[in-house]
Amino acid sequence: MTDSFADKLRQLSAAEDFLNFFGVPYDKAVVNVSRLHILKRFYQYIRQEPNLPENNEQALFQCYRQLLVKAYEDFVKSTPAQEKVFKVFQEAEGHQHVTLQNLKSTLPSHGGAVPSFTVPAAPRAA
Repeated sequence: MTDSFADKLRQLSAAEDFLNFFGVPYDKAVVNVSRLHILKRFYQYIRQEPNLPENNEQALFQCYRQLLVKAYEDFVKSTPAQEKVFKVFQEAEGHQHVTLQNLKSTLPSHGGAVPSFTVPAAPRAA
């Protein structure tokens, strides 16, 4: 009994698995930096595709392959921070905002707690 296209897809997990399965040549350096971003973008493209072939696994394979190539190429030409696939990059462009008032409130003279730590003793000369 042969596995269906859907069964074969369920067996894939790593970005390299998908790229190899669909026969997409790739640069390991790009995948090492953007593996999760590529897979998430691929999934987004699949969800946005209005004309996914039904009842034709070969046509569906070709459609998915084109979408994976498109997702991969996004990160060949750009970076995860520029593409903003994940929420951390979408909100405030990955920057955290700390107000001056928040910083001042951490100072002991403004009621903030003094951090406690122990300074190790200097080693004695022999």
